[in-house]
Amino acid sequence: MPSITMASVFLLVGVLLQLFTTITGIGVNYGMTADNLPSPSVVANFLKTQTIFDSVKLFDANPDVLRAFANTGISVSVTIGNGDIPGLTNTVTARRWVEQHISPFHPQTKIKYVFVGTEVLFWKNDEWTNNLVPAMRSLHYALVKAGLPEIKVTTAHALNIFRRETVPSLMRFMVGYDQSFFAPVLQFHQRTKSPFMVNPYPYFSLDLSKRLNYALFKPNSGVYDKYTRKTYTNMFDALMDSTYTAMKALGYGNVEIAIGETGWPTQGDATSPFATLENAISYNGHVIKEIVSGKGTPLMQNRTFETYMFALFNENQKPGPLVEKYWGMINPDLTPIYDVGVVRNGRSTPTPTTPAPLGKNFCVRKLMLATLSCNQSWITHVAKEASIAHRFSPEEHVMNPTLSGPMQHSR
Repeated sequence: MPSITMASVFLLVGVLLQLFTTITGIGVNYGMTADNLPSPSVVANFLKTQTIFDSVKLFDANPDVLRAFANTGISVSVTIGNGDIPGLTNTVTARRWVEQHISPFHPQTKIKYVFVGTEVLFWKNDEWTNNLVPAMRSLHYALVKAGLPEIKVTTAHALNIFRRETVPSLMRFMVGYDQSFFAPVLQFHQRTKSPFMVNPYPYFSLDLSKRLNYALFKPNSGVYDKYTRKTYTNMFDALMDSTYTAMKALGYGNVEIAIGETGWPTQGDATSPFATLENAISYNGHVIKEIVSGKGTPLMQNRTFETYMFALFNENQKPGPLVEKYWGMINPDLTPIYDVGVVRNGRSTPTPTTPAPLGKNFCVRKLMLATLSCNQSWITHVAKEASIAHRFSPEEHVMNPTLSGPMQHSR
């Protein structure tokens, strides 16, 4: 490793392990677009006995996976495809969905969240956008009627949702969507005590050729917000505080914020030079350390964010750019690709020169089809990568939703 020594890696892992002995709240995204993964029951046992992950997020409602996590104590979240949103505004349909996909498994399988769609606003599909909150309301109603009010309804947002502003304290939701879309979404979360989920990805949010250290929590010049007199030394904090500021401006600063996805790839092709094992260790290690420390962000101090790391496994059957396959932290044989403290019981950490050729743990979701299958991700990612992302450029003092690199993804 050219700029990070093994001693520093072991030190970071040691600190993380100490933190994990007392603090939990770290989950992981579990996708299955691969032909070499262990069975769901093996995965469930591994997560329970060998890792610090206390929750998993699925990209569908696969009954085999739900059964596998029964009686493990691990919380499970399921996802509904974007194409299914309009139909679920009907309360009868929503109750039928709950009867089929939730009631047979809970509470033996501890289902925590139902994610209604994924990053719906990005697609500018009026049918999905206009029906999102009504569908969330119907599903919440269906869960309550089924005697399952503890299962919360939410949806995850890519951070391409802001206006062009200079610093986090000025951030606002996009004009035309602030009152018509985000206010009803946040009102729903406030009323049902469910979290507003975001997917912060500095990997896709910066011109990494200029601001890599800022993305990786490494020493850098930082960004000074003169309006709050806060200095940001990493992009992750800037994205989280931007979210908080935009919510507060609408009067919903008291709604809980959670992280549906964040991570860093370990491998790619020539168009993805920053997808490396070293960078994944730095970013994921520091994010996990920051989350479990409970120190919060400059504007949200002493606050812990429920977080789902991306991702558990690589996914070797995922279509699209090579980098899309390489976001996993764990090999199919359940040894770590790298370890930043998520594997317990003293298991050794392999240090391969290149990660095993597997794939990222984001199910390929069929966003264009009305289905609950895991077939959406590549369509989502390629479209986003080719069109929009958030670049937070201290040199330009602007948070700029523009393309930054050949394939830019904002999930």
